[in-house]
Amino acid sequence: MSRKDSSVEKTRVIGIFAHVDAGKTTTSEGILYHTGRIHKMGDIDDGNTQLDFMVQERERGITIMSAATTCDWHGHHINLIDTPGHIDFSAEVIRSIRVIDGAVILLCGVGGVEPQTETVWMHADSENLARIIFVNKLDRNGADFNRVMAEVQARLTPRAVPLQLPIGREDNFTGVVDLLTRQALIWRDGEEVPAIEPVPADMSVEVEQARARLLDAICETDDILLERHLEGAEPDMDALIAALRTATVEKRIVPVLCGSARNQIGLQPLLDAIVSYLPSPFDRAPVKADVPGNDEPVLIRSDAPEAPFCAAAFKIVTDPFVGHLTWVRVFAGGCSTGERVLNPRMRTQVNIQRIYRMHGGQRDLVDSMKVGDVVALVGVKSVLTGDTLCSPAHPVTLETFKFPEPVIMVALTPNSEEEREKLHGAVAHLCKEDPTLITRYDDETGEETLAGMGELHLEIAVDRLRTEFGIVANVSRPQVPCRETIRATAESTGLFKKQTGGHGHFAKIILRVEPLKRGSGVEFEDAPKSGAKGRRNKQKLPLDFVRAAEAGVRQTLEKGVLAGYQLTDIRVTLLDGAFHEVDSSDKDFEIAGSMAVRSAIGAARPVLLEPVMQLDVSIGQEFLGVVTADVGRRRGNIEAMNVRGAMRTLSGEVPLSEVRGYATDLRSMTQGRCAFTLAFRRYDFVPDNIAENIIKDRRAQGKIPIPRDTVTV
Repeated sequence: MSRKDSSVEKTRVIGIFAHVDAGKTTTSEGILYHTGRIHKMGDIDDGNTQLDFMVQERERGITIMSAATTCDWHGHHINLIDTPGHIDFSAEVIRSIRVIDGAVILLCGVGGVEPQTETVWMHADSENLARIIFVNKLDRNGADFNRVMAEVQARLTPRAVPLQLPIGREDNFTGVVDLLTRQALIWRDGEEVPAIEPVPADMSVEVEQARARLLDAICETDDILLERHLEGAEPDMDALIAALRTATVEKRIVPVLCGSARNQIGLQPLLDAIVSYLPSPFDRAPVKADVPGNDEPVLIRSDAPEAPFCAAAFKIVTDPFVGHLTWVRVFAGGCSTGERVLNPRMRTQVNIQRIYRMHGGQRDLVDSMKVGDVVALVGVKSVLTGDTLCSPAHPVTLETFKFPEPVIMVALTPNSEEEREKLHGAVAHLCKEDPTLITRYDDETGEETLAGMGELHLEIAVDRLRTEFGIVANVSRPQVPCRETIRATAESTGLFKKQTGGHGHFAKIILRVEPLKRGSGVEFEDAPKSGAKGRRNKQKLPLDFVRAAEAGVRQTLEKGVLAGYQLTDIRVTLLDGAFHEVDSSDKDFEIAGSMAVRSAIGAARPVLLEPVMQLDVSIGQEFLGVVTADVGRRRGNIEAMNVRGAMRTLSGEVPLSEVRGYATDLRSMTQGRCAFTLAFRRYDFVPDNIAENIIKDRRAQGKIPIPRDTVTV
């Protein structure tokens, strides 16, 4: 493949992202309809949309899983990934953003920039993605394009520039004015193709002012155009479009379009903008990859002639007809059915049995894949989300994904012993598909715990156990998984010594624990080689004993000390130790390490941490007082308030344990006229009185792995 491959030059790999209820699925349906991919637009209320094909998606009218499809527009091939808007399914957004070249960000003409929009924008910034904004639902009551633009420039980017202005407002919204061409595009009732007319007389001044700002923004990105612009000469249209494309690809301008997907207004211009301004695979920046044995990363270029094959696996699904499917994005080279590729993580080669282009829940069999393709593979069951597939002759590893930590969990118990193994396998299957679902099995209680991003996330997972695996498990009330940490530094010695007349047991470990900043996790350091803080080791422990001691430390930290929760934000430093040439073993040092860290934690002022959530609530002015007071009662606080007409959006934080069932309570307080989102923000200290009750409850449930009197609080 060479730079002259026009099929890749005219390929677009895009994702569509939005906050809940911004009209993302309807927009995707409209794109598929106008490109001829489908012959009738589906309806969310009727449950017959192409990309929301899961049972749960059609029942609830929301997108849960990202879906891929392909379509063509004016000689360009578009690979489109539709993503969920709900914060509980953020993993779908994270992995989709990694594998696309450009993004379409949908905003509601009423809601404007909402919390999930800002989250998506942040992820897109981290991947340096080119973007287009589409302001949707301008036909709704309360829609205001100018207000939304002001929010975009204040909260997302000052580089956002309108390419269009809406004609009419709310019920009278009928079309858009194209600022570059000075043409009005009017969609008459029942007409799919817009009529091209002169700019309405009452908008002429506004259009000229907006067009002048647009030309200024474009010319400022190109020295030649700027010089002509300053001389008073307007650049020709082709030069303006070329400069706008370059500026969009380089993230110096974010074009803004508008319309109403429900009424099919503005969708053809949106498609024109996608193929005109968003980058092709050749335009994207090189992707960094690690090479085994090399300290410096290499750059994977999409436009390099004869580049070795390199692709990223970003999604694992099970198709009811073809079984295990691995979705991949090809970043370089190409590959055909029957070829073998390398999975560097497993250091094994896998055979590509079949290659499918996906269209929602449907599949089209193809015989090869190349740069820019988003396809699903059969025959690579060992591959996990985030793995790299590459040429065996040129092994490389792309950066893997980083997913948010689950913040809420339920316990699952089978209805019979016969179902226990079946439940375990089904839960493991869901967790393999969704990296933000984490499961643990408790040998003592026989419970299968499932942790996720929110109550809806877990509710969907439990429902999938029923519909896809035929398992109706007993589900506990959602629980908040706390963490444990320490507030001080302490040292302790763990001595395990036992003589039974024959082969004895001996291990001695001296270690120090110290707190780390939030989000640091667990660190283990072996300091015997150089000593630590003035301490000099009398002897060096064998590496096998150090590893055994670390294993004992980590097992204890995993099980917790105060209330049986995992310890975090802690550094454990091995300071010294002793062993016996004959009596010492790995197991002895594992026990000694566990004893030492447990004792040190007890002296380091252990404390419980709880997840604190970012809370955003949209309500009417009349409910402001009661909702604000309720947040305070829940140990939360309001940090900011935005005014949107008669609506008020409150932003603040609240402990997760205080907002279980919040949806029902909020609807009751506001007569159902409300919306809210919760997103994990951080872990913070649990107040002492609440911590005491948590520890007491955990002890009664048998969740504390060690006797309470062995720990000093």
